[in-house]
Amino acid sequence: MRSLVPIAIFLIVVGGIAFLGSWSYQNKFVQLDEKVNQAFGDLQSDYQRRSDLIPNLVNTVKGAANFEQETLTSLTEARAKATSITIDPSNATAEQLQAFQEAQSGISQSLGRLLMISENYPQLKANESFRDLQVQLEGTENRIKVARNRYNETVSKYNVAVRTFPGNLFAGLFGFGRKPMFQAEEGAQNAPEVNFN
Repeated sequence: MRSLVPIAIFLIVVGGIAFLGSWSYQNKFVQLDEKVNQAFGDLQSDYQRRSDLIPNLVNTVKGAANFEQETLTSLTEARAKATSITIDPSNATAEQLQAFQEAQSGISQSLGRLLMISENYPQLKANESFRDLQVQLEGTENRIKVARNRYNETVSKYNVAVRTFPGNLFAGLFGFGRKPMFQAEEGAQNAPEVNFN
């Protein structure tokens, strides 16, 4: 019986250390997971700001005589598609993030087309509301880029904690897995072709 006392004490100490270690790691993963959620929420807020500016831009552009209706329709449809996609960052998959990114890219492309075509409308370029909206959209696009980078940095820290030893042992035990990052669009590494002909 006396020989079991040291073994029992040893088991209690080892069990206590294991419990404290797992508790500590679980709290760390929860904190990192919440930072990822916050970074994604900040990014969605910037996307929402851009989306909120689009109706004002469309209404301002509609006032320009003979403005290409197809361009306005394309932008409105891209906005509707992008706002219909919702993602829960706590269990987002790479495919969901890709679909979200593609929808947001559709808005960027439609906005780019609209702003390019607006160059052909001097009365639109002279419109103060249009110029103000252009500046706000440009600032919002910069905020989106910063927020996407911040999200990727936060996910990177989370993924490192989940994948490195001994965190990887506890992460699997508590159900914390890798999170996807935003990726560059296909062909983004190629310089755009400029043709002045």
